[in-house]
Amino acid sequence: MKLLVGLGNPGAKYAQNRHNIGFMAMDRIASDHGFGGWRNKFQGQTCDGRFGSERVTLLKPETFMNLSGQSVGEAMRYLKLAPEDVIVFHDEIDLAPGKVRLKTGGGHAGHNGLRSIHGHIGPDYDRVRMGVGHPGHKDAVPGYVLRDFPKADAEWLDDELRGISDGIAHLIDGDGGKFLNAIALRVAPPRSSKSAPKPKTEKPTPEPAPDTRSGLQKLVDRFR
Repeated sequence: MKLLVGLGNPGAKYAQNRHNIGFMAMDRIASDHGFGGWRNKFQGQTCDGRFGSERVTLLKPETFMNLSGQSVGEAMRYLKLAPEDVIVFHDEIDLAPGKVRLKTGGGHAGHNGLRSIHGHIGPDYDRVRMGVGHPGHKDAVPGYVLRDFPKADAEWLDDELRGISDGIAHLIDGDGGKFLNAIALRVAPPRSSKSAPKPKTEKPTPEPAPDTRSGLQKLVDRFR
């Protein structure tokens, strides 16, 4: 069994924040794969489904970001899971928008949601790092992640979420490469190699130089 955790903050005013991209991923997976309805459990919202024979629970902690570990720890203990059965989806300011990377273990890099999870279950869980870009200065980070995605980001964000949903079964099976490839096929689809050939341009025939010979010279040249 796997526990998939999307990080974010509860409430309509946070719904489109960069910090809530983990919630968005959970909603997309649940919608696309016919998971059961969301219900209140483990200090959050949960729903259940399957990928083949593997049971999966999705969790959106409603403790607010800084206390996410409370919800994750409670769910993990109730479901009798180990940290390696947990996959956390979160915003990542050190990755460009549209980029997704996988990580297992290691530090929390100052992310308050991960910091809280570390405190409750340790660092040995899997993470899906979803790039949202960096505002340019560390003092601007809190305001940046708590602002909505601009309209200009709507296209790549939708492609990324669809790609995550496309590849999620591979991630559950432990094949991170196929998971990331499914996202890449949405975000940056390959170009067709059968592009139309460029039309050939014929070189113009040069105009003949004007004949400036005199009549006598033409006659002489004719009998040479």
